[in-house]
Amino acid sequence: MANTKSSKKRIKINKRNRIQNNSYKSLIKSHEKNHLNLIKVSSEQVSNVGEEKLNYTALLRVSFSSVVSQIDKAVKKKIIHKNTAIRKKTNLFKKTFPKLK
Repeated sequence: MANTKSSKKRIKINKRNRIQNNSYKSLIKSHEKNHLNLIKVSSEQVSNVGEEKLNYTALLRVSFSSVVSQIDKAVKKKIIHKNTAIRKKTNLFKKTFPKLK
């Protein structure tokens, strides 16, 4: 148990930050999962040609940029390591745009 006033305060602050960081990590995971579901749905609709395919492409780009933005913000706030962020973004890019490898 903490003895000094400052160590008690640090324990309290660390607990608060851990809760905030875990919720932000959860948000990122949810965004990633939603993006991967969108990829799955769009790949099932690949046989459709025309406007629907264009709409899915636009949705994929918007979704991808949203996820990347969330990941970059997490790095900026030091919630995740920058190498982890790079790995996540690279894997998402490969799954989102497979023909551009």
